[in-house]
Amino acid sequence: MTTDSSSEFPISTIDCSKDAAQKLFTSLREKLSPRGDVVSEKGRQRTIDLFGSALTPQQVVERICQDVSQNGLSVLLDYTKKLDGKTLDENSIRVTESEFKKAHQEAKPEYLKVIRQIRDNIAEFQKAILTEDVKIIKDNGSSKIELRQRYLPLKRIGICVPGGAAAYPSTLLMTAVPAQVAGVEEIVVVVPPTEFGGYNTDLLAACYELGIKEVYRVGGAQAVAAMAYGVSSIQKVDKIVGPGNLFVALAKRYVFGEVDIDSIAGPSEVVVLADETADPAFIASDLICQAEHSPGSGVLITWHEPLIKQVKIELKKQLTTLPRGDLAAQCLKDYGALIIASSQDEAAKLSDQLAPEHLHISMDNPYPMLELVQNAGAIFMGNYTPVAIGDYIAGPSHVLPTGGTARFANGLCSIDFLKRSSIISYNKKALEETADDLRLIAEKEGLTAHSASVDIRLK
Repeated sequence: MTTDSSSEFPISTIDCSKDAAQKLFTSLREKLSPRGDVVSEKGRQRTIDLFGSALTPQQVVERICQDVSQNGLSVLLDYTKKLDGKTLDENSIRVTESEFKKAHQEAKPEYLKVIRQIRDNIAEFQKAILTEDVKIIKDNGSSKIELRQRYLPLKRIGICVPGGAAAYPSTLLMTAVPAQVAGVEEIVVVVPPTEFGGYNTDLLAACYELGIKEVYRVGGAQAVAAMAYGVSSIQKVDKIVGPGNLFVALAKRYVFGEVDIDSIAGPSEVVVLADETADPAFIASDLICQAEHSPGSGVLITWHEPLIKQVKIELKKQLTTLPRGDLAAQCLKDYGALIIASSQDEAAKLSDQLAPEHLHISMDNPYPMLELVQNAGAIFMGNYTPVAIGDYIAGPSHVLPTGGTARFANGLCSIDFLKRSSIISYNKKALEETADDLRLIAEKEGLTAHSASVDIRLK
């Protein structure tokens, strides 16, 4: 495929050296980080109007969380009015049973059929990976030791579902179903009071289909705070999961420790590793797919240099045909790159440095490359497994680590809704047999009461 340079999409192209890659990766991580120290002039002015001073997003979140913690429902409703423009009360903030039923009755049968199919796909995978109790018994006649690891579901969890620019039933499915598989009894959903959120009939119909009855029309940091601390209408939860904007991410970080959280999610991102067998049209589509989240990042790493120019041409062609093409184009200019690596090994190392949320190995035979990479939230294999399959259909949750945290963090799954306890049982003979070892360690640490707690049992 050949064309003049004017027909190519203007995206950063790097013939990769170690320094060039490091500069790019540092720049991307700075731009996409949820540190919360960058705000637009419009956002700055709105902060001044609301709080009387130009607070950073982190300071805004701290103020909101503290206010909700101290003043409960009244301030939660006040922030909902100020930030979302909705005047709600203790009754209207919660979706009623009749609203759920009405939304479900009015939903198209084909939509509900898809919701059920996705639910079943997710449940099948999440059940397969669910952790089971473990028991070890050491029985030597008179000496008996029993060691167990017991897993129990969390009692009550909260889910943040976005609802600003679009409705996201997929987020509901990818968070609620793993929790249900784990056995969580109480699931709370918070969603902004918008046409795409708490008033979206498709989303409410999906909630009804999943058996979720506790949905509140509240979003942002104030929703996170309400679930973490509890207010008169919303009991506190044990864990908060699900994505959101910068303020939701910062609020989850702020309340961590009061409750558990899944992660501090940043903008969506994809790295595509591709060789000469990849279709440039497919790659361009993959990059656009994540960029259209706006913000979203898309990076191609290839050791087949002709692919770079072909992908640029495809990007320009496809972006002009999509409703969110302008937003995706700006994101690819700001947060995208096409990187030429010297080899597959170097490409794998570069990908691991980025540790992306989504990694797509776009090759006819992706399995050898799979063995070379380690850091990714989810990995998509081959030319016919687009990231959208994982976002919507496959079964593993699409709530994944972002911002390079895939170096140490994991995607959400049913196991994350279990708490574990070790259970230890020794009889007297077993305690006698290990007493000297325990005394020695206790002596080394100067904790004599530990030894005494054994001695008093063996007199």
